[in-house]
Amino acid sequence: MVLQQINDIREREYGMIDLDFMEGLKDEEYPLFLRRLNERFNIDLSGYKPRVKRRIGILMKKYKISSYLEYLRLIEKNEQKRVEFLNKLTINVSEFFRNADRWKLLKNKYLSLLYDRFGKELKIWSAGCAYGQESYSLAILLEELHLPSSIKVLATDIDDNALNRGKEGIYEYRSIFNLSSDLLEKYFIHLEDSRHYKVKQRLKSRVEFKHHNLLTDPFDENFSLILCRNVVIYFTKEVKNILYYRFSEALSKGGILLTGGTERIFNYKELGLKSIEPFFYEKE
Repeated sequence: MVLQQINDIREREYGMIDLDFMEGLKDEEYPLFLRRLNERFNIDLSGYKPRVKRRIGILMKKYKISSYLEYLRLIEKNEQKRVEFLNKLTINVSEFFRNADRWKLLKNKYLSLLYDRFGKELKIWSAGCAYGQESYSLAILLEELHLPSSIKVLATDIDDNALNRGKEGIYEYRSIFNLSSDLLEKYFIHLEDSRHYKVKQRLKSRVEFKHHNLLTDPFDENFSLILCRNVVIYFTKEVKNILYYRFSEALSKGGILLTGGTERIFNYKELGLKSIEPFFYEKE
């Protein structure tokens, strides 16, 4: 019983699934499923690692579906199932100021340095923003450093449900536990009779949420700072290289790319970048 509970938790949290069910799926339909998914919803999963296929399998098992095309018809007809599908593929779990040491470097060193370089043209992108915790964390730093209100954060994600929640700006305590009581009071409203906190308007005005597919949509240019953390781990090596090249191209000279704690770029020199701190890369 205990072992089953552990397996259930692992499957729910990490996308694991029993091999017998996966072997029973109609694998010959999977390429067609991916192609039609892209045509119908503009979602390109061809560059994702096998773990994404496992997550799809979990949902198919839940509804006792062994045909990818049958599952596609289900999410075409049922918006709730479609939202569930997107949520399963995109791991929108984060908290404010995740990996505190990197945020200290941003606050105490790099944001001021970038403002000295770019002034009011400072342009920031939070790529794969999920529910917006990272994007609002950047906005808090902009406020705390008293940088001009014209400097905003572009927050993008493929998941419209996540973007809507980011715009709403309501978070459970587990998302904001890294914040001091002073920051909580300054930038959040504690909702009555709940453990939820709502972002104040002064912070919301710093962030622009926008739908964007990293694999298929064009990148804007002349960014001073790009954060893409804990996103590319879901992509194949080939797709990672393409994305890092595109991020480098999207940076202005002297701009900085910050990656996640397991997303070290080994060929940064080939991309026109130099490593200035672990996981911080500057455009040369």
